[in-house]
Amino acid sequence: MKSRSTTILAVRHRGKVTVAGDGQVTFDTTVMKHGARKVRRLYHNQVIVGFAGTTADAFTLFDRFDQKLEQFKGNLLRAAVELTKDWRTDRVLRHLEALMIAVSRDSFLIISGNGDVIESDDNVMAIGSGGPYALAAARAMVRYSDLTAAEIAREAVKIASEICIFTNDTIHVEEIDLTEEPARPAGMQKDTP
Repeated sequence: MKSRSTTILAVRHRGKVTVAGDGQVTFDTTVMKHGARKVRRLYHNQVIVGFAGTTADAFTLFDRFDQKLEQFKGNLLRAAVELTKDWRTDRVLRHLEALMIAVSRDSFLIISGNGDVIESDDNVMAIGSGGPYALAAARAMVRYSDLTAAEIAREAVKIASEICIFTNDTIHVEEIDLTEEPARPAGMQKDTP
């Protein structure tokens, strides 16, 4: 029996960065769950991560990634590079087969266990079995509609759910408003002149 993938999509558009993911968990030919939450906030709600892979792998990687983000004070790119180093060399982590999307105010990344840390060329990226369908739909909506980033992400994953049998239309969306001042982690003081 094989665990199947999902659809995770990230869109940066009109001052917002949004990550959406479906809720279906499939094991072999059976849908095990409809409302899984595959999109999470990390590092004091300043980073959004979406995951395509098995649930146990997701919890392990979310925890390890959050530790890296703490270690590097929220620097997403640096934390991602260090996570991929561990992912490739750690005795336990190197067996995890997964992909992650991670976004912040400054970075927009796909991260893999093969050591890949890939930035998007066009502020739209997707992973999982329904990823190519969601990616195409989102790119079209960014170019030819007046929808917000959240509306584009939700609609694109919904379109993917109509094509990909491993994706459903129970969609969870998280968003960062790039026009607002980021919240400071507890204990950090604002710089004063």
